[in-house]
Amino acid sequence: MCGIYGMVSPAGIPLRRPEQRDAMRRALAHRGPDGHGCVSRLHAVIGVNRLRIIDRRSQADQPFTDPSGDVWLAVNGEIYNAQDLRRRYPDYPYRSRSDVEPVLPLYLARGAEGLAELDGMFALAIWDERSATLTLARDRAGEKPLFHSDRDGEVWFASEIQGLLQGARPSLDAVAAGDIVRLGYPLEPRTIWSGISRVESGTILSIGATGKRLNRYWPPDTEPGTPDPETTPPQLASLLETSVRKQLVADVPIGVFLSGGLDSSLLVGLATRQTGSRVGTFTVGFPDTSYDESAFARRVAAHFGTEHVESIATETVLHEALDTITGSVAEPITDPAVLPTLLLARTARGSVGVVLSGEGADELFGGYPTYLGHRLAPWFSRIPKPFRAALAAALAAPRSSYGKVTLEYLLKRFVAGAELPWFERHLAWFGSGLPGEVLDAGSVPPSACSPYRPSADVLNQAMLWDYTSYLRDLLLPKIDRATSLVALETRAPYLDAGLTRYAWSLPASHKLRGLTTKWLLRRAARGVVPRWVLRRRKRGLSVPVAAWLNGGLSRPLDRVLDPTRLRRQGLLNPRVVSQLVAGHRAGNLALSRGLWTLFTLEAWMDQWMPEEGE
Repeated sequence: MCGIYGMVSPAGIPLRRPEQRDAMRRALAHRGPDGHGCVSRLHAVIGVNRLRIIDRRSQADQPFTDPSGDVWLAVNGEIYNAQDLRRRYPDYPYRSRSDVEPVLPLYLARGAEGLAELDGMFALAIWDERSATLTLARDRAGEKPLFHSDRDGEVWFASEIQGLLQGARPSLDAVAAGDIVRLGYPLEPRTIWSGISRVESGTILSIGATGKRLNRYWPPDTEPGTPDPETTPPQLASLLETSVRKQLVADVPIGVFLSGGLDSSLLVGLATRQTGSRVGTFTVGFPDTSYDESAFARRVAAHFGTEHVESIATETVLHEALDTITGSVAEPITDPAVLPTLLLARTARGSVGVVLSGEGADELFGGYPTYLGHRLAPWFSRIPKPFRAALAAALAAPRSSYGKVTLEYLLKRFVAGAELPWFERHLAWFGSGLPGEVLDAGSVPPSACSPYRPSADVLNQAMLWDYTSYLRDLLLPKIDRATSLVALETRAPYLDAGLTRYAWSLPASHKLRGLTTKWLLRRAARGVVPRWVLRRRKRGLSVPVAAWLNGGLSRPLDRVLDPTRLRRQGLLNPRVVSQLVAGHRAGNLALSRGLWTLFTLEAWMDQWMPEEGE
């Protein structure tokens, strides 16, 4: 993991503010504290703050240039097929053993289109002096971030938004802010900042004096087939083993974020099987037993004999993490799991440089309760209307439990959306849960979110939507920003390209069987993880925000959601927000998810956009 940045003038005009490269470098220093490099001409600058993972010598520091000095390369991430590229281009004068350097001969031979052959997690920039073209590209799933901004004929880019906030800050993007309120995140390529965009995942963007060209090389057009249910588990197991093997390559120690659930336990099992040595595992626990999974993680760690480290997420620690995230990341992260993830990252960084994490398994193999909800919704609609109304009324009682993802909570969410069309109910279940009236309709345009493409298979369509939105736009930014703050690299083996293609080729019946989620993944994990892990239901890493918003965050909540402040800002409807806060205080804790979204958004705006929030 590194921090890359730069500014170029495709027209060849000298840069107006080349001195800003130093501010950009400082803004991204946390991503790569081990080394720094920069190449520049009057009309172009590219720099890299490097985290040394593979070939830790200084000669492997970036940027790399070709022998002529006319092509410059900067990469954040890891290229897993680097050795294959070296064998393909053996005559190139390499200066290092870096996994990044082989990208240059690939580009020289095949141009920007050749970047679609890269296997890895990456965000990269190539400046080609010969054609005065900047190429920006990102990996398929969007594991590594890259942002860009047009500045009067110049293009600025950086691994994080704060690298682009030099001088006057841009204004709020109202569409993106509205989607954060509705969904919890802005949809790619938007960011909350007007004029700053994300390079879209799975794309190659070429920018020259004559304009821009976008090559979308992912996702592939994969339709589900009819595989043999007896041969698919060993196929999946083989693909998983290959993915983990590729991602265990590093010149620093590697560990695993371990929850004790299926996804992370399977990674631990495969990693210990392949390394032949003790793997570091890291878990966060909570004083609230309904949120605490540390005992399960401890059992898994003992089974595999890992070097296991636990940390406890007390309210004080979480509050410190909230202040750090809010003050250090130039975009709102509304997933409360970002707080224990930061704690996990700090703990892991004390002994490893890379961790494996389980992102992607739920979206690819059917792990979320919402998918079961889609399967049950047609049955619910056949229940006579009076009985459905009686159930909804019974569940509408305000008093709720502070426990984590209780049956009561799931039933309330299910009943609230079960009779809607599939995409609307999916957003009702997976979104913030806030009513549409919470937004000021006069100042916030409607969302443009829609299903990825029409499909008769609701379950596979819902999983594809989650992969191309919730995972891409919330979960991956969450883990990247939290781990980058402590210079820890995170890799997600479930997001391997071959594994993803295979998952998309499977029918929904291989992912959900009856009421069993991740059916095929559980089959593939047999013999690798303890049997009791296969039987555990999904819980996920979260924070007791319902209790926190009525406790230690009660006063901060009142401050940032003060009606007078909201009226000046013009984004939210103060009357509706006040009703939501009052309802939560009265015990309707089902509102906590939406209130947390509003709280984190407004607290972030207070920090980063005071002219908007005051």
